[in-house]
Amino acid sequence: MEIERINENTVKFNLSYGDIEARGFSKEDVWYNRDKSEELFWDMMDELGDDTEFEVEGPLWIQVNAMNEGIEVIVTRAHLPKNAESSQFPFGIEDPEELFDPIFDAITDSEEENEEELQVTDRIFVFNEFDQIIPLASKMISLEDEFDSQLYAFEDRYYLNLRFDYSLIEKKRAKDIASMVTEYGAVSKMSIHRIAEYGKEVMGSDVFEQVTKYFS
Repeated sequence: MEIERINENTVKFNLSYGDIEARGFSKEDVWYNRDKSEELFWDMMDELGDDTEFEVEGPLWIQVNAMNEGIEVIVTRAHLPKNAESSQFPFGIEDPEELFDPIFDAITDSEEENEEELQVTDRIFVFNEFDQIIPLASKMISLEDEFDSQLYAFEDRYYLNLRFDYSLIEKKRAKDIASMVTEYGAVSKMSIHRIAEYGKEVMGSDVFEQVTKYFS
């Protein structure tokens, strides 16, 4: 496992699936077993050591990215403003088990139950650079009639929202499309409501068509 201190409040872990197996976990444990994924998270945090000077306290921003040979976990310590509620942040230190939701399902069990009642659902993906979206667009443009799309900029990253209407597309097909996007970006747990409220809309529709038109 590689540990990189990004700045005062952020640390990055890179684990190969070999590293994960050496700790007694499997690839399936990471994405599908909440108890095991929480155990792995604390195992990683225990290895920070005194030399990193990274105190684990308060709410954390946590992003998990699937890589070809393993996972990348970015942990950022959030400083709450006075009178702020920890619920304003995506994860508190008390609930790290939410980190490793299945990346291709991109939904929790409770969300699955809700989606039985909902015909429309949003899938959010995050990209560190706009350039990551350009090659994706060339693959996705022919599929754009199967979903609605919007692109937002928020906190130096780009967030792509794909909105699927299950009255028009099967859930399995939606998951297949989501898995194609994860070849270039990562599933985000940020809600579309937060992104739309605090982020800047870059493209309000037909993202892949516009990216292909202006940047390819």
